[in-house]
Amino acid sequence: MGISEALQDFIYTYYINPIKYDLGYNPVNTITWAIILGFVIFVIFKILNKLEIRADWEFTKAILPYIVVGSTLRVMEDAELFKPPLTYVFTTPPIYVLMFIVTILLLIISIRLHKSGYIENWKRSFAIAGIVWSLINLGVLLLSGSLVNPGILIIVFLLGTGITLIFYFVFKKIGYTLFNNQVNITILWAHLLDASSTFIGVDFMDYHEKHVVPTLLIDLAGTASIMIPLKIIIFIPVIYVLDTQFEKDDESEKLKDLVKLVIIILGLAPATRNTLSMVFGV
Repeated sequence: MGISEALQDFIYTYYINPIKYDLGYNPVNTITWAIILGFVIFVIFKILNKLEIRADWEFTKAILPYIVVGSTLRVMEDAELFKPPLTYVFTTPPIYVLMFIVTILLLIISIRLHKSGYIENWKRSFAIAGIVWSLINLGVLLLSGSLVNPGILIIVFLLGTGITLIFYFVFKKIGYTLFNNQVNITILWAHLLDASSTFIGVDFMDYHEKHVVPTLLIDLAGTASIMIPLKIIIFIPVIYVLDTQFEKDDESEKLKDLVKLVIIILGLAPATRNTLSMVFGV
């Protein structure tokens, strides 16, 4: 086998086939996507600075509907509502690229409409567009299938939210202000929802974890419930480090806000996709 054939085989084995056949992640593409994510954060940071946008709580709220949009599109792919080659666009991670491009375009359009005097509040209009889009996607899912396990939505929400509230009130009781910040508590909530959906899906619904490290830990523990303490052990220190170790200048604060938003997306997107997949039985 020549170098070109070996390289082609490597690319297909570790990158193309996992997307084409929805095989999940492997150590090679996991590291690659992580490196690309770091570059994308840098690009987004530059774009937001150019648009004079800060990834604060108000902007985070406006972005949340687009997380639901991406997740519902992913569930539509799970439900085989798209056919090849279009279906490959809606697998992970290509769907993140798609949502990034579309969201940035809609963001720019909203800002320009605001500057032209057509809309009063661009953040509200931007958020409404995302809400309408997500509702359309949910409508398509409802019309194309049925609610197989609707109770899962409540179970995952109550489990993730309940654990989050416990930590919120415990930290408040001891006078620690880490979770007084709305973005910080949303980070923990998003990832506990993700952990809860994984726990319910893997342990009770015969679903499978596709990420490398979680799969290893679940196999070692013998239960996906390990994801709940794992998320807590990881993200409480992450939030603490972000709040205490960044410089206090404006640029550093902007970057910190963006990193927090990305962390929320990385938790809430799979949590929503996992939960809706179980609800619709796909």
